[in-house]
Amino acid sequence: MSLKRLVGLTPLFIVVLCVQPSLAKPQPTQQHWVGTWASAPLVDAHAGNAEQLFAGEQRGVTLREVVHVSMGGEIVRVRFSNLFGTSPLVMSAAAIAQTLDGAAIVEGSAKPLSFQGQPSVTIPAGALAISDPVPFKLAPLSDATVSFYLPSPSGPITEHELGNETSYRLPGNVVASPTLDTPATSTSWYYLNGIDTLAAGDAGAVITIGDSITDGARSTINANGRWPDELARRLQADPKYRNLSVLNEGISGNKILLDGAGPNALSRFDRDVIAQSGAKYLLILEGINDIGRLHGTPEDGLTAPRLIFALDQMIQRAHAHGIAVIGCTLTPYHGANYYTENGEAIRKAVNDWIRTSGAFDGFVDFEAAVRDPNHPDTFLPSDEPGDHLHPNDAGYKVMGDTIDLKLFTLKPKQP
Repeated sequence: MSLKRLVGLTPLFIVVLCVQPSLAKPQPTQQHWVGTWASAPLVDAHAGNAEQLFAGEQRGVTLREVVHVSMGGEIVRVRFSNLFGTSPLVMSAAAIAQTLDGAAIVEGSAKPLSFQGQPSVTIPAGALAISDPVPFKLAPLSDATVSFYLPSPSGPITEHELGNETSYRLPGNVVASPTLDTPATSTSWYYLNGIDTLAAGDAGAVITIGDSITDGARSTINANGRWPDELARRLQADPKYRNLSVLNEGISGNKILLDGAGPNALSRFDRDVIAQSGAKYLLILEGINDIGRLHGTPEDGLTAPRLIFALDQMIQRAHAHGIAVIGCTLTPYHGANYYTENGEAIRKAVNDWIRTSGAFDGFVDFEAAVRDPNHPDTFLPSDEPGDHLHPNDAGYKVMGDTIDLKLFTLKPKQP
């Protein structure tokens, strides 16, 4: 090749050398929505309808509900549910704010929520509504306060009964008020269903589905002492796992195979697990209430294979959506008011399957973590409040601490 022709090609080589390094640079990861707090909806089984919230008031009512988030963020959206309503739910105003103390919010922190740019929204019966994104500084493991005004009742209340967090209500539209003057209180969340944050592409949600032992029965009110809370604290404390949130989808009294306290786990699975924003991992701890039914209905027909089939159904449905599934062994219940020998045999068989079948992507041995070594079919006395079924705060912490964080590097098994 002549020198003239070589010189003529040099600019092309220069262009190639300049372009190639830029192609090798890692591209920024696209952000997506990830849930940082959520609750599993059920119908209010006590009052039955929203009249209890209004108590004859003609001015409507403001609900101010406090939640404890897991992962932080800078942009959020809030989800409200009218799943069990029989008429449209009208919400005339709503806002999210940083919690100060009790019903008080940090002055100046409230951000009004909008829906397609409008301050109000009407949620059809059986539906939910997601707010527009709003810039809001959400610190990891912090409390956030969501206030919203309902001008009129809407039939049955969609709620999460065992909130274990004090929430407030007051007649009239006081959504923007920094404090509330002598509000009524409850420990349930009404209509509020979830908070998402805009997160990096590698972020995801760890979902926990279960019954009262996941919901946090017998844990201290306002202390966020459930085992999913302890897991969230551990994830946020470790830089390797700080991109994971925890969503608690437990319902106290829930069963896998039968309705009762909320819809059965199989029927609520798509809504409470698959549909959660950024769902990446699932921990299943459920079945003890199905087993407990044998105390009152010994001819129920429940067997270990029936429970195992139901659990396997959840595994398959989660895997189909790319969610890794972690099985959790059922904790001891000898001495509980619905204990039976038949039920204990089923519990042990299910636990053996969880540990040895290989159906799950991994497992957590909660039974081993909280059982009394001298009486393996019972809770360690220091870890339960005396009902021989639920953990106390110490027991919940033991459960949260026994989870190997390396489980959150697993990939879902292929069919």
